[in-house]
Amino acid sequence: MKPIRLMSGFLTVGVWTLASRVLGFVRDAMILAYLGTGPLYEAYVVAFRLPNMFRRFFAEGAFNMAFVPMFSKKLQRGEGAREFAQEAFAGLASALIVLTLLAQAAMPWLILGLASGFAGQPQFPLTVEFGRIAFPYVLFISLAALLSGVLNATGRFAAAAAAPVLLNAMVIAAMAAAAALGGDVARALIWTIPAAGVAQLALVWIAASRAGFALRPARPRLSPDIRRLVRIAVPAALAGGVMQVNLLVGQQVASFFERAVGWLYAADRLYQLPLGIVGIAIGVVLLPDLSRRLAALDDAGGRAALSRAAEVALALTVPAAVALVVIPLPLVSVLFQRGAATAADSAAIAQAVAIYGLGLPAFVLQKILQPLFFAREDTRTPFRYAVAAMLVNAAAAVGLAPLLGWIAPAIATTAAGWFMVALLIRGARPMGEVARFDPRFRARIWRICAAASAMGAALWLAAAALGGWLDAPGWRYLGLTLLVVLGMAVYFAAGQAIGAFRLSEFRTALRRRG
Repeated sequence: MKPIRLMSGFLTVGVWTLASRVLGFVRDAMILAYLGTGPLYEAYVVAFRLPNMFRRFFAEGAFNMAFVPMFSKKLQRGEGAREFAQEAFAGLASALIVLTLLAQAAMPWLILGLASGFAGQPQFPLTVEFGRIAFPYVLFISLAALLSGVLNATGRFAAAAAAPVLLNAMVIAAMAAAAALGGDVARALIWTIPAAGVAQLALVWIAASRAGFALRPARPRLSPDIRRLVRIAVPAALAGGVMQVNLLVGQQVASFFERAVGWLYAADRLYQLPLGIVGIAIGVVLLPDLSRRLAALDDAGGRAALSRAAEVALALTVPAAVALVVIPLPLVSVLFQRGAATAADSAAIAQAVAIYGLGLPAFVLQKILQPLFFAREDTRTPFRYAVAAMLVNAAAAVGLAPLLGWIAPAIATTAAGWFMVALLIRGARPMGEVARFDPRFRARIWRICAAASAMGAALWLAAAALGGWLDAPGWRYLGLTLLVVLGMAVYFAAGQAIGAFRLSEFRTALRRRG
């Protein structure tokens, strides 16, 4: 069986995710420019979050966390991996079709469950309409996620990582066409979402077929493997449900404050850029790699894979977190402030971005530590930890809202993220040395933090010096570019000088990818 190249796979997923997130910023900037942060925008945010919530619950969360380790081990041992994937595809498709039909009928109640503050407001009927249009996206994107898991387990990462680019490209094109033709931009946006789901499914299905896994619709069958898959998936589904409750609590609190749903969503999109490029990319590659090493009894290789994944992820994430905390307003104003999005919107979004930035390393560490459990088909332990983190999140969001207002959900999310990391580290101790970071990681992590601190100081001084440029409409793009270039130069120079990393290691990985 061809081994998975961790760094090469990470770079493949990371590059495509970067392309997707850059287009995502263009998409979000266009949406804010056309719709502002009023009722249409808030209706879009809640309606689009609904299928994404169920997608994470069914596909990327519960189903794939159970499916990928089982499939990877069958692939490693040559034990009918294709037949298992076909049965899983049929079962997931059947469940999602039923879910989609039920959601269409129950949409008003689902919207109230997501944003009860919308009741009696102009956003409510719009959100119900948009929700019914967007919800079928969950069917197509969840099946695409399963096929992506098949591709990732075989070491083929490109097509699965490229699929999200289609959504952003199609939405951008639809909005631009609607605006040029004088049409309804909001409805062009929302109708494009399910169409993009079909395109994403088609892309990964073709790639999986070429890899020898041409999965097709079939009557679901409750085989012994599927029964085992369900037993493993149920705790993961509950854990996924807990994470969605966190989102729900935050959105419920925000829905009682004017424009807060839109502010928090825009801030979420900004910190999701490094999280997607680094954390999700590492997690996608690490889970099948650890699963196959576990099946081959390769503990030394598993520890090395875990340590290098954490090392690379934090070397890229910690400076990103520092930048989000130190210069959030220049980032937000350049990316989002145009058209109907105002300076007041930018100031509010920047406040949330800085708070999310404090939690960014925690969110990435979760993506690295959770595969230790999932690779062992242990989904119950992460579920228990997720419940505990949910309680922390809910208590902080609801308890702080009367004191701090709309920003409370962002604080709660960051606090719960670090609490979850602490639980995962403690829970992995009984696994032994294979679940512990090696000496090289422990030596480098403090140097990474030192280099990022030097970068943060340079950014703070430069932002103060460039204050006028960063505010001027004609110069703010150049000002932000100078900040980014300066920050990267200081970080990589300091990191190389104090041994936080070796740039030659990145060049070696790029050559292997090529």
